[in-house]
Amino acid sequence: MRARPLCVPLLASAVFLMLANAAPQQAQAADPAAGEAVFRSQCGICHSPKPDRNMIGPTLFGVVGRTTGSVPGYAFSVSNKNSNITWTPEVLDKYLDSPKVVIPGTKMPYAGLKDPTKRADLIAYLETLK
Repeated sequence: MRARPLCVPLLASAVFLMLANAAPQQAQAADPAAGEAVFRSQCGICHSPKPDRNMIGPTLFGVVGRTTGSVPGYAFSVSNKNSNITWTPEVLDKYLDSPKVVIPGTKMPYAGLKDPTKRADLIAYLETLK
């Protein structure tokens, strides 16, 4: 009987460890308190979390579940008004990652929040603004 080279079991073990570490991690619950900090640092310059308080951008009070372009007293871009999107957590996640991809022609100059954990935390905070 011929002996197997030592490198075969080592290679199999290495592949197993790589696959185990690449498996999706258990999703952690989003943290609204951390999301409030993200809001203050990334969004609060242009948006208010208070009702009826538009700034450079529209108020984000009640944004989750609202339709695009529907805040009274705010001058939305034509593309935002006509996009007819409902701001669900899933849509907000895509929009916050890349606003100009989700609504081409939006006047929001924000390049996007690329960190998925920070986006989830931010959305959890936005969901508290009711």
